[in-house]
Amino acid sequence: MKKYFLLIVVTFLLFSFFSVIIIGNAQNDDFAFYAYNSTPITDWDPSVEFSNGIVSLNNVYETLLRYDPLEDKFIKVLATDYTTSSDGLTWTFYLREGVKFHDGTELNADAVKFSIDRTMAMNMGASFIWAPVDRINVVDDYTVEFKLKYPSPLDLISSSGYAAFIMSPNAVKSHPDGWLTEGHEAGSGPYKLERYQQERGEVILTWFEDYWGGWEGNHFKKVVIKDVSEAVTRRLLIEKGDVDFTLELPYEDVSSLQDNKNINILIGPSFQNSMLYLNTEKEPLNNKMLRQALSYAFPYQDVVSYSLEGYGRQGRGPIPYGVWGHSEELFQYKYDLNKAKELLEKAGYPEGGFKLLLTYMSGDEAERKTVELYKASLAKLNIDLEIRGMPWESQWALARDNNLERRQDIFIMYWWPDVCDPYSWLYNNFYSEEEPFFNLSYYKNKEFDSLVDKAFKESGIDRDKATKTYIKAQEILMEDAPVIYIYDKKNVFFLNKTFKGFKDNPAYPNVVFFYDTYREK
Repeated sequence: MKKYFLLIVVTFLLFSFFSVIIIGNAQNDDFAFYAYNSTPITDWDPSVEFSNGIVSLNNVYETLLRYDPLEDKFIKVLATDYTTSSDGLTWTFYLREGVKFHDGTELNADAVKFSIDRTMAMNMGASFIWAPVDRINVVDDYTVEFKLKYPSPLDLISSSGYAAFIMSPNAVKSHPDGWLTEGHEAGSGPYKLERYQQERGEVILTWFEDYWGGWEGNHFKKVVIKDVSEAVTRRLLIEKGDVDFTLELPYEDVSSLQDNKNINILIGPSFQNSMLYLNTEKEPLNNKMLRQALSYAFPYQDVVSYSLEGYGRQGRGPIPYGVWGHSEELFQYKYDLNKAKELLEKAGYPEGGFKLLLTYMSGDEAERKTVELYKASLAKLNIDLEIRGMPWESQWALARDNNLERRQDIFIMYWWPDVCDPYSWLYNNFYSEEEPFFNLSYYKNKEFDSLVDKAFKESGIDRDKATKTYIKAQEILMEDAPVIYIYDKKNVFFLNKTFKGFKDNPAYPNVVFFYDTYREK
């Protein structure tokens, strides 16, 4: 009876998925379908969005450069070349001519200056990446100069998947404040926004005929990115050939789908890591020794084996393996209940005897399995862990509730980079802030902040020196234990066999650059 009911529910969900889409399968040459595991965007303003919208905005907007971390090279996008002065304080970008925005106006240096100035002035989202910039000068129509306060890797910054998008000044200025957020865009990318249905979690993009890259060859003319939060539904959609691309299926599905000749499975490196944020402002987690005890009570290897089916490794500090600044020499907690009991006693909780609330993203099977293992482990210490699955936006809102007592005790979240360097992890997740954004352990440490600032400034002229400073900052985190570093995960993507051209780029997590993809006939 339960299986029959599940079949009815899934059938309804499949119907709902395509109820507003003309094409009912993924075999149309002009249409591409992406079954995403969460809402595909939270804010259409490219100066503000700092979440899942990376998968949508990077097809609508463009940046000066794009970074390929696997080959450590930069791809020219809106800039055709750039130079930097010997002291690292002046960066000059030479722009591509003949680029049109979706409103018909042309890209020029004024548009670049307007876009970055606007993002910095709004001071929202990932705008902090531009902190080194003192001023932006328009040299001529196609040359723009950045003057920095201190040396910084502006090539990396300008290639960020967040807050580095160039937009049409005309489109922005000719509409009232909030126009972009309401579901409009002002980009120059290969696709423009046709329709956004927030209540359905659905983004529909259509080709921009005047795109500077041209449309010769095989390209998709329309793209649908849809929130399909249930993993069982995403699996059925990819099995039936109704979508081209999906992700975050239960890891045990990998082996069962490998024999499916209609599906290609792509496994590769990832710069995503999973962390448990401990609420350092709320009893009992405001006790450092207790947080250390909880770190020793976490079953790291069981999680990697059970939740990830081996598709990952235990995290060693906040910066994942493969990103510079990661250190294999950094102290690492391991599963040790005896050590956890010893620290609980020192913290004043020899018998445990308290309850904690942990929230995770509903529909994420790896997270669900992870927190269930942790619940079982903490029960051995007489600690009651309540686990609650919630939609991403709901649990994030709870973590930023103005009432501190209503916030969850533990928040599990993946982190991926904005700029592909250690600053992304250390600043966003741990730097002191009064209004929490992603520092969801509410951690504050002036010595740590100072080291992060110092390393960021060093990174523009001496990466080796910056690495040593970043490691010192991480050593403080390991001692203070505001976060439990669970694992560095591998990417596992599921592609329709006819969907070609996709190249995973871990600097832009889960992004499909659809212009590069096509249907194999």
